[in-house]
Amino acid sequence: MTLVHSVEVPRRPVSRLEPVIGAPRYADLARAADQVRQMLAGRTIWNVNSTAAGGGVAEMLQVLVGYVQDLGIAIGWLVITGDAGFFAITKRLHNQIHGSLSGAPLGAADAAHYAQMLTANAVELAARVQPGDVVLLHDPQTAGLAAALAQAGARVVWRCHIGVDWEDEVTRAGWDFLRPHLAAAEAYVFSRQKYVPSWIPADKAWIVQPSIDPFSPKNQQLAADTVRAILVKLGVLDGPAPMAPATFVRRDGDMDTVTRPAAIVGEGRPGPDDPVLLQVSRWDRLKDMAGVMRGFAEHVVPGGDGYLMLVGPAVTEVSDDPEGAAIYGECLLQWRGLSPAARRRILLITLPLDDIDENAAMVNALQRHATAIAQKSLAEGFGLTVSEGLWKGRPVIGSAVGGIIDQIAEGTGILLPDPADLMAFGSAARLLLGDPDQAARIGQAAHAHVREQYVGDVHLLRYARLLGTLIGEG
Repeated sequence: MTLVHSVEVPRRPVSRLEPVIGAPRYADLARAADQVRQMLAGRTIWNVNSTAAGGGVAEMLQVLVGYVQDLGIAIGWLVITGDAGFFAITKRLHNQIHGSLSGAPLGAADAAHYAQMLTANAVELAARVQPGDVVLLHDPQTAGLAAALAQAGARVVWRCHIGVDWEDEVTRAGWDFLRPHLAAAEAYVFSRQKYVPSWIPADKAWIVQPSIDPFSPKNQQLAADTVRAILVKLGVLDGPAPMAPATFVRRDGDMDTVTRPAAIVGEGRPGPDDPVLLQVSRWDRLKDMAGVMRGFAEHVVPGGDGYLMLVGPAVTEVSDDPEGAAIYGECLLQWRGLSPAARRRILLITLPLDDIDENAAMVNALQRHATAIAQKSLAEGFGLTVSEGLWKGRPVIGSAVGGIIDQIAEGTGILLPDPADLMAFGSAARLLLGDPDQAARIGQAAHAHVREQYVGDVHLLRYARLLGTLIGEG
């Protein structure tokens, strides 16, 4: 049985970025690509993670690998295999690095199973990777591969997409589990400086903030009638379907149509002109879907306008997140206990994930229809949904945690100092839902902020600098 699978990514014409980022930035990207091609001299860049779909890492790789291919740089994407026990361990690691202890502390048996699973994957990876190739290992699921790949002659970089701004006993325990596996890495990449553990040498730590792609199915421009057509197809919007088809452009450039409905729990549906607050997340305890629901039910429904949509993936279709079904089940039980008035205005929505482009188009339409976006996470490494919402000209109500702090600049949304303060969350939601004109004005500044800071050229240039240092030292 093959444990390591290659993900085929369509080439993405990087020239499309020039009208968005401007000629000077585009020229900088082209020069950097020329330098990287010369430095690699026939070697390949490999990305290794644990899933091809579901979550921000897979979404970014679909985009960035396609752009790098178009720049003429050899790059590949490999996905490892794990069993249920392995992903239960790595989910607990994920939670610990976010400061949340789920279950008993990880022990020797857990460490042995983690190492055993990755040793089996490493045998196949070492057969594909050539000496001198650069391997980017993504997140805790892959940390245990570093030593074997370095021994095979690869230049290993570990990319961590998660973290918190503090250290305590819980976070230290998570890092203590991973630290021995990471000693062989030559560089470490984080989304924020404050996420870098104190034991990593300063000259080995790099900061690369994630990015969005303006042309992906999730972020491409959609006409208002197309947005409404997609939402009617999903079943989340009341009223007749418009004449326009529910179309979108796939990553390979082909035109297609959203054909499937969402799975929806809700006793009412907003009309086309009703204000909507939207949170799109995995069903993950740290995303606090339950807190968003409670805050809306208690502090918006009694005296405010609008509907709440809590949107996540179908819980059987995210292979590396074993807690998703349990969290969704808890949210469902909570929804059933709400007042009739709240049940009419709160929708729990799950979207099919087996066609990632269609899923992305669904999310795009939902975000473009929303009056405001919420991301009330209890902890957040970065949170691509924040940049996605800002890009679409929507103000974001976000917790002042992790990367959300960087993304919501002044005048682009509302930062909540305390994610647990549901009254403050409700007040922010009432403000934006009750004044769509003000929400639209804030949204204009939000779009401009993302264009300057979080489009893919900025992301790729930071990696180019890292590669220049890494290979230059080799």
